[in-house]
Amino acid sequence: MYAFLKKRYILPVVAGGLFYVGASFKDDFFEIAKQIEIFTMMFKTVNMNYVDETNPGDLMDKAIKNMLQELDPYTVYFNEQDVVKFKINNTGEYTGIGAMISRKGGKLIITEPYKNYPADKAGLKAGDEIIQIGDIMLSDFKEDASTLLKGAKNAKIDIKYLRQGKPNSTTLVLEEVDVKAVPFFSKIDDKTGYIVLSQFNAKASAETKAALEQLKSEGAERIVLDLRGNPGGLLGEAVNICNLFVPAGETIVTTKSHIEKHNNTYRTTKTPVDTEIPLVVLVDGRSASASEIVAGALQDLDRAVVVGARSFGKGLVQRPIDLTYGTQVKVTISRYYTPSGRCIQALDYWHKDKDGKAVRTDAKNYNAFKTRKGRTVYDGGGIQPDLELAEAKLSAITESLVKNDGIFNYVTKYYYKNPALGEKIPTVSDADYADFKKFLKEEKFSFDTETEQALAKTLEAAKKEKIDEDIKGEVQQLLTALQKSDETQLNKHQAEIKELILDEIIRRYQYKEGLYKYYTKNNSEIKKATALLANPSEYNKILLK
Repeated sequence: MYAFLKKRYILPVVAGGLFYVGASFKDDFFEIAKQIEIFTMMFKTVNMNYVDETNPGDLMDKAIKNMLQELDPYTVYFNEQDVVKFKINNTGEYTGIGAMISRKGGKLIITEPYKNYPADKAGLKAGDEIIQIGDIMLSDFKEDASTLLKGAKNAKIDIKYLRQGKPNSTTLVLEEVDVKAVPFFSKIDDKTGYIVLSQFNAKASAETKAALEQLKSEGAERIVLDLRGNPGGLLGEAVNICNLFVPAGETIVTTKSHIEKHNNTYRTTKTPVDTEIPLVVLVDGRSASASEIVAGALQDLDRAVVVGARSFGKGLVQRPIDLTYGTQVKVTISRYYTPSGRCIQALDYWHKDKDGKAVRTDAKNYNAFKTRKGRTVYDGGGIQPDLELAEAKLSAITESLVKNDGIFNYVTKYYYKNPALGEKIPTVSDADYADFKKFLKEEKFSFDTETEQALAKTLEAAKKEKIDEDIKGEVQQLLTALQKSDETQLNKHQAEIKELILDEIIRRYQYKEGLYKYYTKNNSEIKKATALLANPSEYNKILLK
């Protein structure tokens, strides 16, 4: 497929070009038909002759998904159950329990119950492990268990769960859950409004507009738009959100592909809310896709100052296409480009290293572009903020703690040791941090760093070659050195980790609404964004006004 994407044609005349493309299409069509015939014969032969009974649906599901993994992580197949979940993400509406759930190591864990929704009303808390849904024991259930928690409005579902290792039971009553794109907005001070945009679903621009208009009516004369942690979503909503701040007719994003019908230019079409109000857009390493369109377009048009850490770098556009029997495929159809011409895709999925991982664009290969007023911006690695903040980028040790639930699991323990905290904002003391490090040791927490992964692979290879006993002493020395290194890093980044522990504590007692409220007065990035907006000369200097 990569070869097909990279074809270049020399066309002496237009007619010759048309004939050549036609011939090429026939060749590709024949190859596709040939491979489908081979696969169909193989699939039928295996299912008809295999020694044990097979599950054709399960085999095909895995075959398709594994095939698409060779392209990029965003081109994915959705079976009937997947389609339901995908539509939830796009619309922001579904009937369910109202909670974020993760499945790690075979366990179904409540990671965040939403305030006043079924899970919360039933008394479920973050950290609870669901072990039985109805009559189904999840230890025996290998499919996506979250599907068992969906159903008709007012349907009752009996569940059993573990809390701190102790069994409990409750009944969930399903109801319609409205997942807000803008979960929080408020004034930071007399003149500064703050809007959190957490996803780009079908309601994103409408909710952002409503928040913006309300804040203006309350006296806000400048705005902080928080896109940190926003993974993206609908492209059209990104354009509409930019349109709140720029006039109709502005180019926001262009998509380019080798397929002509996927080459499009998206422009604003509506009357804006305010084209002059000073604006800061907050981004971090988890701001991706549509978030990067908004940040990149407003940066290129010199309409906002981007503050924080370099964004994720997802410059690929997907489109869901309906298949038969209620299934779907989401296909990467093009790359997107900001108004200055930047494609900010960070990973090259068509060139992989020896381990099969996508190659990251090297900073020395970034290309320079110009904003409308002549400021220099770069492609290749996400949106680089106009004002980069060191605290907006997590250290490797902190990333590991977040990824592997070190902080989450510690705060679960903390929550049950301190049940009466309520709305009081605690401090994470040095004694608390010492307790946190002790917890990590007791739980034998694995930081799973690249070095640890490499050592694990070396040990695995040594066992296969039966030389593990010969290098036992050296391996132990390395493990000891790694443990010392982890301890050093934990101490070095203590302040950063303490902040995340406190964030998680506040979320447990006051839900995410309480955390956002706390941020408006205490978050370092928001404070610096607010200070910049309160300093017109510095703000205008960045934007070359």
